[in-house]
Amino acid sequence: MNKIIIVFSILFLAISCTDDFSNVVDFTEVENPNLSEESVIGQPNSSVIWLTGLERQLSLAINNTLVLAELGSDNYVNTQTFFSQFMDELDIQITDPNIRNAGFTIQRLREMAVFGLTEVGPADPEYVATTEAEYHFFYGISLLYSAMYFSALPQEPVGIPVSSAQNYRDAIAAFDLAIGINPLPEYHLAKARANYYLGNKADAVAAAQQALALDGSFDRFATFDQANGPTNTMEAALFARGTFDDLQPLPTLDFLDPKYSFLTPLEDPPVHYLKAEEAHLILAEANISDGNIATAQDNLRDLLDVIATREVRSIDDSIEGRTENAPGSRPNNANVAVNFRGLGLVLDRQAGNVDIPAVSGTSLTEFDVDMMVAGDNAVELLYRTRQEVFIAEGIRFVDMGIKLVIDENEILQNDNISMGDPGTVPVIPPFIASVVTDLDAITYDAAAGVATTVVDVTQILVGNKESDLVLPFH
Repeated sequence: MNKIIIVFSILFLAISCTDDFSNVVDFTEVENPNLSEESVIGQPNSSVIWLTGLERQLSLAINNTLVLAELGSDNYVNTQTFFSQFMDELDIQITDPNIRNAGFTIQRLREMAVFGLTEVGPADPEYVATTEAEYHFFYGISLLYSAMYFSALPQEPVGIPVSSAQNYRDAIAAFDLAIGINPLPEYHLAKARANYYLGNKADAVAAAQQALALDGSFDRFATFDQANGPTNTMEAALFARGTFDDLQPLPTLDFLDPKYSFLTPLEDPPVHYLKAEEAHLILAEANISDGNIATAQDNLRDLLDVIATREVRSIDDSIEGRTENAPGSRPNNANVAVNFRGLGLVLDRQAGNVDIPAVSGTSLTEFDVDMMVAGDNAVELLYRTRQEVFIAEGIRFVDMGIKLVIDENEILQNDNISMGDPGTVPVIPPFIASVVTDLDAITYDAAAGVATTVVDVTQILVGNKESDLVLPFH
């Protein structure tokens, strides 16, 4: 009886409150003076504050693309269900909220950069050229990531989808504007990467050389805040969740895991998204493709010199339950040989602290470089090294030629997009699709101490180097 009285009372109030009631529930006119555009635009140093927001948004975009990209590659297998349950077998769907978040955070980065260039910066009496250059850089990064991870994405709200190739070209134009104002090495490298994936060998080489000429060991990284966020999602997957061990690397990459581990209660480990190592690898690959093996060997020696200077962290990883759920299923000691390459790729995490490269690591040795000869073996060595150096940085996924899709919300709300249009269908090279269930699969004989990957994706990529979808220099 009481419930009936309450319901009728609410109905009476709703009917009685006609226009006045609409004013009570209409919050569209409520403004917080601290959150209005006027509180930002025109204020001294607002451009620097906005730039801090761009840095934060990049960290969010990296968070939302990185786990997807690493799961979709052959780098890691998802042994739990805390993260995407679909990407391990490249089940790329427009309804996947993880893909929606990836596209949204990249496009939000773009819009924030545009707002900085057109509104915040010009109205700030303290606006300086270096900040303007950063705005152009972040705009270029948003287009670069659009091109790397999506076959097509709009460049404006509810805009026409722009192809990956055009997004790369427009990213290059943005990086050129940044370089014209303040030529930083990472700007040149970003330009080199865009040209690399377009297959513009000469331009990629020139930009890589310019980057290294400015600084032979530069490193641009995204930061994460352990206390206030955003935290490093990849670190949570690789280390923070302890015995859950959501992501496990291929045994060939075990010595590089976990790339991200606990730093301090206030700071999460950074993601190194533009570093000098990439420039050396671009130069080496260009020379290999041209048959200049001696010069490529010099490039790789320079690469090893840079890697030798990078931070290596000694961490306690003994809590990891690598074989807890399925005893004997994964190699977990240093006496395991992987892919007939001998020992050293798998670490014994129960024997004490392990040393893990925090920026770049590789199994490549001076001997490997000395023995390198022209042909597919050199290309395989190069791409194996790329996989190692860029592990947990989202690059292997792109090297495999895979592209995500425009999400369902965008398709439904954007009159310029219909199902079946470019960007709404995933791009998976046929030679990857044919082995998708084996991308992370291994066989392991614990008694014999031998682990083998079921397929060698690097070998598959090199075997299909004539495809337009992969190996852009070949």
